Amino acid sequence: MNTSAVMDDCKLSPYWWEQVPRPRLPDRALPKTVDVAVIGAGYTGLHAALQTARGGRTTIVFDAEDAGWGCSTRNGGQISTSIKPSFEQLARRHGSQRAFEILKEGQRSLDWIADFVRSEAIDCDFGQVGRFHAAHNAAQYEALGARIATQPKGLEVDAFMLTRAQQRSELGSDAYWGGVVYTRHCSVNPARYHQGLLARVLSAGAQLAPNCAVTGIEKQGALFRISTPRGSVVARDVVIATNGYTGGLTPWLQRRVIPIGSYMIATEPLPEGMMDSLIPNNRIVSDTRRVVYYYRASPDRRRILFGGRVSYHETDPRVSGPKLHADMVQIFPQLRDTRVSHSWCGFVAYTFDELMHLGKRDGLHYAMGYCGAGVGTSSYFGMRLGQQVLGLPEGRTALDGLPFETRPFYTGNPWFLAPSVAYYRWRDSLPV
Repeated sequence: MNTSAVMDDCKLSPYWWEQVPRPRLPDRALPKTVDVAVIGAGYTGLHAALQTARGGRTTIVFDAEDAGWGCSTRNGGQISTSIKPSFEQLARRHGSQRAFEILKEGQRSLDWIADFVRSEAIDCDFGQVGRFHAAHNAAQYEALGARIATQPKGLEVDAFMLTRAQQRSELGSDAYWGGVVYTRHCSVNPARYHQGLLARVLSAGAQLAPNCAVTGIEKQGALFRISTPRGSVVARDVVIATNGYTGGLTPWLQRRVIPIGSYMIATEPLPEGMMDSLIPNNRIVSDTRRVVYYYRASPDRRRILFGGRVSYHETDPRVSGPKLHADMVQIFPQLRDTRVSHSWCGFVAYTFDELMHLGKRDGLHYAMGYCGAGVGTSSYFGMRLGQQVLGLPEGRTALDGLPFETRPFYTGNPWFLAPSVAYYRWRDSLPV
């Protein structure tokens, strides 16, 4: 690694794990049968399991790694309404009413996760801090303003525009052309949130089987046999909650999600009070680039946590760390001499229509494809999926039954990622 950009003892693990190491759960013999088997112990899987366990169904959650090892504890802890396509885009695909309901689901997810954290008393540095979404050129500033001024009736969100001259009130940088503040977006310590959720799943009576990869799912009449290196379990219902780590176990789903590495760094502690000039109102921050940057202050406001896509191909945190540092310094030149203490990555799952999907295929329930904005929606739709397993009418969502697209010859290896990133970097460089 470039020692001018990073500390000699830079850690290649998430900054969040310093405070919340991956849980060490006791090895327990696998049950012979369960009502529900969940594959994936991130937010989606745990929320589904919480519903089924509290609903009286015997439930086991499998994970190939430690619980929460994937992107549930590797993300930036930013929470929005998380639906990427606009109303106009969705209306062209699915009609105005369906478009309205899809966007409403995103808004409900933001309200729901705030209520969940509060009602469950999960101590996870959760706050409604707002987001500053910055325009990387003048045209994007105008586009943001037009979108805020013409919000569809019934889908209005609380937001206000800031000009480039006003930008310093939110961000200690002149790198942008102003932007919009979404006042209700939230931040969280993702590892503490996962830890609190895990504790509640265990208290509800579900069993966790970490470091126990599922190697096969075999249909046996109305039941499923789940095979692992530690033995097999027969389940009535199976939930697939693997998102960016979806693999050959479920090839139909693997062909429909695009695993993309998202890279992050944490800086060494900043001088006392410096954060007050960088991010004075403690907002989470993102920008209008297609190859986006996202960043924020750490919960103690001593470090910048900075993320984005830094290469055409997947790379190593040893390589991505100095590159992210260079990008950060383009935005905050005052951090030029601040070094990197942590560099890590995690895999998110994109979809071809930029929507998350949940449903049932060959008897298997699934929810995935949060397109890099899944802290709130993976929790919310994981909860709804658990309700669907229980057969509850409130489990229905506006995304049920949407076509889950793939592309010819795509089998889960995103060979097109490098040219796509190159194209979008070129687009981001244009004044459009």
